Amino acid sequence: MTATSPVPAQDPAQAHAHIRAHSFNAAAAQYAANRPSYPPALLDTVEELAGRPLAGARIADVGAGTGIATALLHARGAHVVAVEPGEGMAAQFRRTLARVPIVRGDGNHLPLATSSLDLLTYAQSWHWTDPARSVPEALRVLRPGGALALWWNTGAVDVPWIEAQARRIERHFGLDGVVRTDGHASHLAQADPTGGLAVTHRRIRWSRRVPVDLHLANIGSHSAFLVQGEERSAAFLTEERRHLLAAFPDGTVEETYDVELLVATAP
Repeated sequence: MTATSPVPAQDPAQAHAHIRAHSFNAAAAQYAANRPSYPPALLDTVEELAGRPLAGARIADVGAGTGIATALLHARGAHVVAVEPGEGMAAQFRRTLARVPIVRGDGNHLPLATSSLDLLTYAQSWHWTDPARSVPEALRVLRPGGALALWWNTGAVDVPWIEAQARRIERHFGLDGVVRTDGHASHLAQADPTGGLAVTHRRIRWSRRVPVDLHLANIGSHSAFLVQGEERSAAFLTEERRHLLAAFPDGTVEETYDVELLVATAP
């Protein structure tokens, strides 16, 4: 899911992040069909830490993407509006959640009224924002006592096959393994580098069983793959299929996730 805004072209690192953030728009259908959802325990924990039920709450789900988290919030009875910058992702959202309002925008410039929300959520999207702007924006749109909830599905790297796959991905694409090896600390640093938010952290483990090809389509929908080009990504996925079938001869993969949840309450 995405929540980003244009960045200066003269900064190569930010320009690359901008390209990765917007790479999802061309793969929105793949994203919607294959990305994992979230367990009921996650929303139960959000309610606990926010100090109120989701039912009847006024919520904005920012970087909503295709609406995976938005749909869960809506099903809990929340009055939810989605905020999404990407045209392709927003179009996919409208196809699947036609009755849920969606507005174009991002976490750095929220198109929302001041003190209008009970809860602001970012599912897999806060890391695309600039916290120097997105933290003040979050505090602006939350009512006093409202809550900011950020969460990420992360692979459970204490599971040997997941750790091995993560290392293969890093080697193939030359990726940084910091979040993989230290998810809590890295996500906490991403949440508010200034340390101004009082953040509570919880980790919720869950799993799903999926066919090998669905698992491959899931990892192939991540921005690291989408920006590498079809040929290079396909080469990795073909080889990865061989590794997976050796580990799961029946063709069914058990994906295990740790949802890293951070919740902060507005003063």
